Amino acid sequence: MKKFLKWFFITLTILFLAGIIALSFYIGSIYTNASKISLDNAKLAAPFTTIEIFDNDNKLIKEDNAVSQHHAEISTLSPDTINAFISIEDKNFYQHHGVNYKRIVKAMINNLKAGKFKEGASTITQQLIKNSHLTSDKTFERKITEIALSKKLEKQFSKDEILQQYLNIIYFGNNCYGIENAAQYYFSCPASELNLQQSALLAGLIKSPSKYSPIKNPEKALERRNLVLSEMEKDGNISSEEALHAKNQELGLMITSKHRNKLNSYSQAAIDEAEKLLHLPAQQIALQGYKIYTYQNEKLQTDLEKAILKSSPSSNYAGIVIDNKKHSVVAYNGNGNYKILECKRQPGSCIKPILVYAPALNEDIIYPCTHLLDEKTDIAGFSPKNVGNTYHGYVSARESLSKSYNIPAVKILSYVGIDKAKKYAQELDIEFDEKDEGYCLALGGMTYGVNISQLAGAYTAFANNGIYAPPKFISFIADKNGKIVYTHSPEEKQVLREDSCYLLTDMLKTCTQSGTGKKLAALQMPLASKTGTVGKSNSKQNLDAWNISYSPELTCGVWLGNLDNTAIDYTGGNQPTEIVKDFFEKNKTTEDFERPSSIVERKIDTTELEENHRIVLANNFIPERYTKDELFSLFNLPKNISKKFAEAPSPIIKSKVENDQAVLVFSANEYMTYQIYDGNVLKSEISNKNGEQKLSLPIEKNRKTLKIKWFYTLYPEIEEEKEIVFVKTKAQPQNNKRWYI
Repeated sequence: MKKFLKWFFITLTILFLAGIIALSFYIGSIYTNASKISLDNAKLAAPFTTIEIFDNDNKLIKEDNAVSQHHAEISTLSPDTINAFISIEDKNFYQHHGVNYKRIVKAMINNLKAGKFKEGASTITQQLIKNSHLTSDKTFERKITEIALSKKLEKQFSKDEILQQYLNIIYFGNNCYGIENAAQYYFSCPASELNLQQSALLAGLIKSPSKYSPIKNPEKALERRNLVLSEMEKDGNISSEEALHAKNQELGLMITSKHRNKLNSYSQAAIDEAEKLLHLPAQQIALQGYKIYTYQNEKLQTDLEKAILKSSPSSNYAGIVIDNKKHSVVAYNGNGNYKILECKRQPGSCIKPILVYAPALNEDIIYPCTHLLDEKTDIAGFSPKNVGNTYHGYVSARESLSKSYNIPAVKILSYVGIDKAKKYAQELDIEFDEKDEGYCLALGGMTYGVNISQLAGAYTAFANNGIYAPPKFISFIADKNGKIVYTHSPEEKQVLREDSCYLLTDMLKTCTQSGTGKKLAALQMPLASKTGTVGKSNSKQNLDAWNISYSPELTCGVWLGNLDNTAIDYTGGNQPTEIVKDFFEKNKTTEDFERPSSIVERKIDTTELEENHRIVLANNFIPERYTKDELFSLFNLPKNISKKFAEAPSPIIKSKVENDQAVLVFSANEYMTYQIYDGNVLKSEISNKNGEQKLSLPIEKNRKTLKIKWFYTLYPEIEEEKEIVFVKTKAQPQNNKRWYI
């Protein structure tokens, strides 16, 4: 046994050493090959760079596509600015030779403890190499290459040159590459004039521009800025008094409208999409000469911009136009302090078609004409309210959707089931947080919400017979030699049946005629629409206003609101709908939505609908005035046929004797005629009346027989009758009992 253990440990040791040797050779080969890579001084110099972006006619888009416009000399920067970056990013920058091995070992230990890649331990030199020469992929090979090139960089350039190149290439969020661009974007001043708190804010931002965004997450940005100031104080770069004074300063952002518009342009959205497709930052895309060919339609882009400009919203806004068949964004425009396409907002009632009505139609739970009771209700502890806290009694699903009543929507969601409804929405790329579980979802009550591209994109499936693919800005990308490196090929999937989509579209067309989107009725074109308004909690003010509308060819979505959540005066049925109206005014179509062969028109019995709230097909005897044409899917036709006008329905009759009067009470229907006879004498005839009817006739003798006849007013030949006998009763003698004490 001892001999076995001895050889086992010897073998294990040999394998371990062999593994170490193999790993060393592997690392050595990577390092050797990386050392042969030449540094590209043009990439390090951070020159003025721009990306060429073309529209669908291959014409250069006339927007500001510059990635790096301004360059800062390190000699012009204040010591506070330089020290802020060194204190938080690389304290030993002036001591190491490109790589801080102690920091790498410490980071490896911390990563092992955390069980994930938490710390990178990159020096400023390494960050410069990564941002100028490499991708952001977290691979072992890339890290070794980064180390090799960093050591080469240190041999060719001085520390100040490296720091200057780093500060001019690093990303500060909101499309800002380099400290000069960041200073002008966030503070409207040159980098040479940055004060201590501004320098600390920018230095803290680069670790995670989104997480520490002073616009998006001001509290986290403030916390990060103060950490930088504390590190500067610890390093002896500033006094405790200076640190305290700077920590008490506000963020002091000064973002101009020029920067807000550029940030939410069509070109910027295309650049952001290209970054994800190529796995490269925008600066690398520019430096490597990639050309981006988009789906932008110049006319539609101009029409959208003019429609928004005409409305002159005082809030932030975004508008998007999508080609339904090609799954392509043909126009986009927005205004805000950060990228609206990266923001999620509460969708309000615009979520109802996606999460409530489309699933209910597809699951054969409702018809457009299904009656729903709009009343004060409580479902699983949730008590929804309508706008104005009003209730409307029984309403059809069509009316409920077009007028955006809340209570019927919540009821339908309960019929479908939250989990099943969410699966439909997720197939349309609507994302939910794990806390999104309540019935408030039917009204758009989400933890984070959706962006305008997701919301408008989901509606394209309704116009496209249930087929969905996410909308994209980019058609294809070519490299500097003209070789195509990416082509958009939509991955379509059938999410809903085409008949369900047609029924939903028909319901949303009602919204444009008589519902919350009725401003669109004047267009007199096939257009389906839904509005949404998000109110502020415990307030009559609003936060978001939406309109999503679609024709057979195009879907147009508009959002108005403020990214800082200050209140707006708009509702979805007003300004957003006006913008959509102005856009489609210039892009009218006479082509209606194509009706699938699985959609049929059937007559229903309106008397049964109004009296019993049941959907039954009309028989051949029912007069035209008591029928209505409704659309149905062949997969979900009503199973019952009305018996009305085939036999006369008996009214509920009550009779009594009261004060020598024969009292007859019965329930009447407006399509019936009722005749009351005393013997052969017609005493009363009632028709065209609904509800309870009462008739009193004197009883001359002790007994009276009345006869009631009823028949359909339009078909008197179908007749029924009933005799009722009334008998007088003698008055009971009074009780004359006496009481004794």
